This record gives sequence, structure tokens and C-alpha cells, in this order.
Amino acid sequence: MKFCIKAVAIVTIINVGHAFVPNSVPFSISRRAVPALLKVQHTSSYGKKKFLFSSAGQNDEAADEEEEAKPVNPYQDPNYPDLEFVNYDDPEYAVDQGVSDGEYYDPLAARMIEKEATEEAIEEMREERRRKNDEFQFETYFASVLRNGEEFKGEWEVFKSSTFLPGFADKEEENGPQLMKGRKIIRTVSGGKKVKVPTDSDFRVDGERIVHTERVATAEDYDDDFEDTEEVSEQHANAVEEILSNHYWPEEMSSYEFRGPAGTMCVGNAYTICDSIPLSNAENNDGSHDGPFSEMRAELGIQYKRMRFRVKLDYRVKGYGHEEKQQNGGKGMNDKEYPLLQLYSLVVCRETVERWPRYENKNVDDSGTAALFCPPGANGGLYDPPPVGSDEQSMQYTMLDLEGGATLLFPHKIDQDPVSHDGNGWVTSLDWTPGRIRFQADRKISSGVGLKGLRTLELTEVEASNADTWRPKDGGQNMIQ
Repeated sequence: MKFCIKAVAIVTIINVGHAFVPNSVPFSISRRAVPALLKVQHTSSYGKKKFLFSSAGQNDEAADEEEEAKPVNPYQDPNYPDLEFVNYDDPEYAVDQGVSDGEYYDPLAARMIEKEATEEAIEEMREERRRKNDEFQFETYFASVLRNGEEFKGEWEVFKSSTFLPGFADKEEENGPQLMKGRKIIRTVSGGKKVKVPTDSDFRVDGERIVHTERVATAEDYDDDFEDTEEVSEQHANAVEEILSNHYWPEEMSSYEFRGPAGTMCVGNAYTICDSIPLSNAENNDGSHDGPFSEMRAELGIQYKRMRFRVKLDYRVKGYGHEEKQQNGGKGMNDKEYPLLQLYSLVVCRETVERWPRYENKNVDDSGTAALFCPPGANGGLYDPPPVGSDEQSMQYTMLDLEGGATLLFPHKIDQDPVSHDGNGWVTSLDWTPGRIRFQADRKISSGVGLKGLRTLELTEVEASNADTWRPKDGGQNMIQ
């Protein structure tokens, strides 16, 4: 007969001439100490104890041999020894899944999957942060730089590089090309607006674009007692049309344009925008921001109160233009893989919100006029000259003093070859003091085919009266983040 007794707070009395044995867990009773009448088999499985009674005639020696033949069970598991011990520290260990031959659990692969899942989660968080920064830049640019759609009235001063002027190309000086200032200024009205576009995205700004506008001022834009009545020649009109037709921004600017590769960003009172045209034979002419380029245009500006001072830099590859190809039988004069970008024109824009920056015969607040048209050059030159690379690379830069107490540093030649100048990038710096604060904006870009990409846009602010006291003396260093 077999009896199964649950081990729940009981005391088993075994009448074998011994003292009472409390049924504690775990416990063991040696077979050799028990008469043939009683044999006990103990297991901890499922919290039960099994007592096995056998007849007195059973052979004790056979039972002892059977017990000794069983392997020692150190784990107290009824399935022992049919167990598989998993050693996750052994890189070569694989668990038999029991599904089919050859299918094993690979701990290394499992760790790789877990790592990839973690990296994907981290990348999702990073992308979310980038999207939030895109939105912040997008909204800040529209609110601060474009003044939520207000119009700027301004005077544009145009400089043409002798590199692209007939009769001057072979007379380039050691310090760079000559900059030929236009005889007349261009009075313009500039602005911007937001437009809605269809989108399936849940991100709000994905359904919005910024559209820029720049046009020549008309009679309706002038006050009754101030109007530009000077006659304009056809040649000047054509030049103005050509200048205004060159865009320095995407046709519809999205929030994604404010990431580094697109070359657009704003920080504090400074901003920069960029646009480019890739070479027609470029392998990566797929709408990306990588070069090499046949044309690249960048704008750098500083705003203060209701004033804005900005410069437009137009770079082109000589020999890739439409006219040059017509003159050379449809073939460009410069068919290098990484042709040199050279300055084509420089436009200096002095603007104020909803009024002209200066009047001739009207008694108005002229603080803006003084800040925008005071004698040329920043006090003491560029406040914090940036590093410009080797002596050879520094020879490709030009520094120019501008009316309004401003100084501009810019490259007049930009190499697109990735190995040129040891991969050192390029910088454009604008120093302007419109009032109590002196500003310097540094637009630092990458090198080679990634030169459209913005490495940093840095803005230095210092009290104008104490600027010389705190002038950096480190010889030009990049800002440390």
C-alpha cells in the first residue's frame, strides 16, 4: 500500500523504537537505520513529501544497490539529470531549443539584438530632440529674423568681383580680386511668410514652410515726401534683376533646413542661411546637401532692435555658367572633379522694419541711420579674429571695412577638394556695433564636398565701451562647447 501525506505543519511518528522525529524541511532518514517494514523516499518537488511503504519481504540489498546506482541529485529536482545548464558567460555556448536540429539560442546574437534595440531607442530619443530643436529654430527664425512677416525696407550695396568681370580676370592681385562697387544702391523691400503644405506627419511644423520675398521698391513703398526719382538705366535694371533672382534659401524652407548639413541656423541676434546648386555631372546630384557645387550662396546677418545688417556672398565655379558654355561650344571651361569656388558678388544690406534706414529731408529719429551708415570699419578691426588655417589658406581670405562701423572677413576662394588644406573648413565673420552692444557672428562651415554644412554659428556679445578691455588675445580659437 502507498500513502501520500502533505507536509503541512504535521509531525510524523514512526514507531520503530526511536524517538519522535519532527517533519521539518528538509529532512532525511537513512535507509540503513530503518527496518524493512518502512522505507521513505523524500523529494522537495512541489512542496510535498512522499512516504513509500513496502512489504517486509522486499530485498534491502537490491534496494540499496538501486539507490547507489542513481546519480546524486544536488538540485533536488525530479527531472535531474535531464537538465541543461546555461552558461551565459561562455561566448561559444548555445542552447538547444528542441525545435529542430541545428536551431540553438545564441547568447552573442541575443546580446546584439538587445544592443540594437537599445540603440534604436536611443536614436529615437535623439531624433525627438532634433525635431524639437528644428521646431525651435524654425519658429525663432520666423519670429526674430523675419519679425513674424513684417517688411524690411533697405538699401543694398553691390560689389562685383573682378574675377568674373571682362578685362579684369588676369589682373587679380596677390591679396585677392578687386571688388567693384556698383554706382547706384538698390532700394528693396524684404519679408517672409508662412504657408501651409499637406502632410501626414503629426509634427505641427511639418505642415508649414517659410517663403522669402525680396523685390525692388515701388512708388507705393515710399512716403509722400521721399521717393527715388532718379532715372534708372536699362543696364542697371538688368543688374538689379539678376541680383534679386539669386536665392540664398530654399524656395520653401522647412524646419529640417535648420539642421547642420543645410547651412541654416539662428542664435541670439545672429542668423545664417544658405543655398547651393550642385555640378551637373556630380554623382550625388540627388537633392542632398553634399557637393561639389557649381554655385553656393550664403547670407550672414545681425539684427538689433528694428535694424538689420546682413551680407550676401555669391560663389560660383568659373566656366560652368550658361554663357561660358555657349561661348565654348557647350563645354565648360572648368571641368575638374572638384573645381574652385570663387566670389562672384557681395551684397551689403542695411535695413530697418517698415521704414527706410535713412531720409534726406525728413526730421526723424536718426539713431538707425547713424548705426547703419557711420564711418566704415569696426573699432580696432575684427574683435575676435577666428582661425583661418595655414598661411596658404589664409591668403584666400579678404577683410573688408564697411559703412556702419562693420568689418567683414570672408574667403574669396573656396577649395572643394576634400584633401585640400588638410580638411580644414572655412569661416565668415561679421563684426558690427549698432548700439551699446558689439556683436561678432562667425559662420564656420565644413570642408570638401560638405562645405555647405554648418559646423557652428557663433555669436560674441560684448559691451562696446569695454570691448578693448576684454578683447581676446588667444590668436584666434574655435569656441568650445
